[in-house]
Amino acid sequence: MPMKDGNAYRESLRTLKLNVYAFGEKIDNVVDHPLFSPHINAAALTYELAHDPTAEDLVTTTSHLTGKKISRFTHIHQSTSDLVKKVKMLRMIANRTGTCFQRCVGFDAMNATYTVTYEMDQALGTHYHERFRQYLEYIQENDLMVAGSMTDPKGDRSLRPSQQADPDMYVHIVKKNEKGIVIRGAKAHQTGIVNSHEMLIMPTTALSAEDFAYAVACAVPTDAPGVLHIFGRQTNDERRLDGEIDQGNALYGIVGGEALTVLNDVFVPWERVFMAEEFKFAGLLVERFASYHRQNYGGCKGGVSDVIIGATAAMAEYSGTAKASHVKDKLTEMVHLTETLYSGSIACSAEGAPTPSGAYFVDPMLANTVKQNVTRYIYEICRLAHDIAGGFIATLPSEKDLHHPEIGQYVEKYFKGVASVATEDRIRMARLIENMTGGTALAESMHGAGSPQAQRVMILRQANLERKKSLAEKLAGIKAKN
Repeated sequence: MPMKDGNAYRESLRTLKLNVYAFGEKIDNVVDHPLFSPHINAAALTYELAHDPTAEDLVTTTSHLTGKKISRFTHIHQSTSDLVKKVKMLRMIANRTGTCFQRCVGFDAMNATYTVTYEMDQALGTHYHERFRQYLEYIQENDLMVAGSMTDPKGDRSLRPSQQADPDMYVHIVKKNEKGIVIRGAKAHQTGIVNSHEMLIMPTTALSAEDFAYAVACAVPTDAPGVLHIFGRQTNDERRLDGEIDQGNALYGIVGGEALTVLNDVFVPWERVFMAEEFKFAGLLVERFASYHRQNYGGCKGGVSDVIIGATAAMAEYSGTAKASHVKDKLTEMVHLTETLYSGSIACSAEGAPTPSGAYFVDPMLANTVKQNVTRYIYEICRLAHDIAGGFIATLPSEKDLHHPEIGQYVEKYFKGVASVATEDRIRMARLIENMTGGTALAESMHGAGSPQAQRVMILRQANLERKKSLAEKLAGIKAKN
C-alpha cells in the first residue's frame, strides 16, 4: 500500500468509529470539527511532506523489515544517522506548523518497545519481539499514526500501583485467557490520540513483584470497544469557534490536542500483547521511551522557537523598535537559547549506540539533559518575546471588535504601528505570539516527556559519580580504597 498523503490520512480517520467527548458533548465527526481540525492539519502535514521532494529525505526512509519506502515516523532507528535525521525532521516540521504535530510519541514508543521486547525474549524465552515485528510491519504497510500511551493518572503518588485505593489509577490486566488479555484503567495527557489510528500502551513506572498486573504493553485501535476519549481543554480553545485572527495559528493550532483515554475492560488479542506481567522489564521500557522522547525536544521545540523568534522580530519591525540595541540583544539571546537546545538533541543522537536488537538508542544522559534545558529555556524565550512585543498582546480587543461597523475604526486607529504595516497584520502577529507563548505551550515544554524531576533522576543515575570521584582522588593524591 502506498504512503498516505494528507487527504488520504483525513479520509482514513473518517472510517474510525471513535468514542470522543468534548465540552460535555459526544463528537461524531472529529475531522471537520473546529476543535480538532487544527491538530489534524498538523498531523496531515507529516503525511504531505512524505511526498515533497524537498523534505522526503528526512520524512521517509527504507524499512529494515521489508525494504520498502516508509514514513520515518514508523521506522526503527538503524544508525546514528537515523537518530540525527529524526531531530532534523522534527525541527523542519515544527518550522512549518509552529506547533506539535503529534506523531513523535508513538514513534518513540515503537522504538522503545522494539528494543525491550528483544531483550525480554533473550532473557525469558518469550516471543514478544516477533509479535511486535509483525505489528510494526502492519503499521508500516498501512502508514498508520500511532499514539504512544504511557502516562497513567497515578492517583496517590505516594503509593505504588498495587497499593492504590482504586486499582484503575494505573492500567492493569484484569483477565487473561487463551485468546488474549483484558485491560482496565486510563491514560492521561494523550497527545494526538483522537486523530490516531492506534495506541501503543506501556507501563508508566518501574514495577515491583506486587505490581505484576500493571506490567502491560500492548497495541489497541483507538476505536476499539471499551475505549473512550475525553478531549482536554486547550488555551483559548473557544476562539476556534469564533473566527480566525484571534486563534493566532488558525491552521495548525498551538498544542497537541491531548485527551484522557479511558479503557473500560478492553480486550487485546495475544498477537497485540508485548508485555504481560513481566514486571522486571517495565522500568527498562519506561527509561528507553523517556530517553527517546526527550531526545526530540531540541528539534521540535527548537523549530517552534524559530517561529517565535521570527514573530518577535517582525513585531519589533511593525512597532518601530527593531533598530534598538536592547531589542537586537534580546533576539540574539533567543537564538542562542534555541540553538543550545538543538545542539543538545543532535549531540545525544550522534552519541547513540546499538542495542542488542540492533536498533540504535540515544545517549540517555544527553537526552535527559536537553529536555531539562527545555523546561527552562523555552520560558526565557517566551519571556523575551513578551518583553519585545509589548503588553498589548495580552489586552487586544477581539476580532469581532476589529470588524465591528461602529467601533472597528478605533481598534484600527489606535493599534496602528509603523505606517507601512496594516493594523490587522500587526494584530495577527500579536495573536500568534500570544498563543504560541501562552500557558499550554509552556506547560507542555515543562511536563511533556516527564516532569523536570524525572530527568534529574535519570541524569544522576547516568552521572557515574564513582568514576568522577576516582578522577578527583587520583589528582588529589588519595589512594584508591579497597
